[in-house]
Amino acid sequence: MKDLVRLLKVLADKNRLKILKLLEDGELCVCELAYILGITQPSVSRHLKKLKSVGLIKDRQEGLWTNYLLNKNDGAYAKVLGGHMRNWLNDDPLILSGRHKAGKADRARLCYRK
Repeated sequence: MKDLVRLLKVLADKNRLKILKLLEDGELCVCELAYILGITQPSVSRHLKKLKSVGLIKDRQEGLWTNYLLNKNDGAYAKVLGGHMRNWLNDDPLILSGRHKAGKADRARLCYRK
């Protein structure tokens, strides 16, 4: 029961839910997520750490970037809830807005700002 409670607590945050919905469309780095969500990179990193700790996401190194993606193989609760989440919130205005903004994200420009 402890694992399920921990997972539900992690999901009880709108930014973490937005991150999960955005990752349904593909891998993203911290810079891209910060831009899309309109929050700082350290805040995004904290959210990603919590999502990763319960097995909902994983990361993959690609050159200079660490990409975050949905983890479809870890933990029974995470696997079941993650599967259901693909059907939830798809018509939510915040999710739709985030997906639209994600389409405009330019990784090279976002990650190398001076």
